[in-house]
Amino acid sequence: MSALERITPVSGAPCWVSLAARDLRTAQSFYAAVMHWEFRDSSLGSGFSVALAHGSPVAGIGRCPGGDGPAAVWIPYFAVSSADGTADRVRERGATLAVGPIPLGDGRAGVAADREGAAFGFWEGPTPAWSVGEGAPARLDLQTRHALEAAIFYAEVFDWAPGPSGGCTVDYAQDHVLVQVGGRTVATLRGGAIDADPDPSARTRWIVDFFVPDSEQSAAAAVAHGGEAIRVFSPGGSSESRSSETAFVICDPEGALFSVSDR
Repeated sequence: MSALERITPVSGAPCWVSLAARDLRTAQSFYAAVMHWEFRDSSLGSGFSVALAHGSPVAGIGRCPGGDGPAAVWIPYFAVSSADGTADRVRERGATLAVGPIPLGDGRAGVAADREGAAFGFWEGPTPAWSVGEGAPARLDLQTRHALEAAIFYAEVFDWAPGPSGGCTVDYAQDHVLVQVGGRTVATLRGGAIDADPDPSARTRWIVDFFVPDSEQSAAAAVAHGGEAIRVFSPGGSSESRSSETAFVICDPEGALFSVSDR
């Protein structure tokens, strides 16, 4: 996390997204060209940096184990009051705890994969002033095989509550599940992932989508700097007022997937 303004996030809500990259400099160069981000050192150490857009923190980039380590991936982090308790709930529900909990800066973090293999993280401690749909990612979606089953898993891990409450809540719809804070959608869980599909963008994963001034230009820049880009038809985003729109799924040079949408 950065040394910028800190807040206490709502427990159970998304509080950060970070790219686990094999080569920090290569990743910074690619995202500077495609997303026009600037980077600053992080309080977490030399293996981490914070991406800034117009001076505001939008994401992190951290060095994952090289060589034989896991593939590069974008990971959403969720705020928790106890990293140890969250790790216990992850294991108890048949998911995989990959890292931690470990102390990082002034907090504690863990990384896990849910029962269908989607990577996610959890963070105990203060975070930058950051919120989905407000300068950070425009949209955060879980693409999974069974939205309802996934919702039950995450609700038990992060203590999401059905109906109004002072924390993070879930609203069950026919084919998707909305995760909300104060009536504002901060994540959506959608079914339909096909893990046998040769296209990795169709498999189970957390989708991190960013607003850009011109998605066509961002996609072209991605291709020019060693990535790939595919035009897709994106569902409505993090607020009910947003309609369906075109977007691009981008694969960075190390294989990490993310999306861009026109602002």
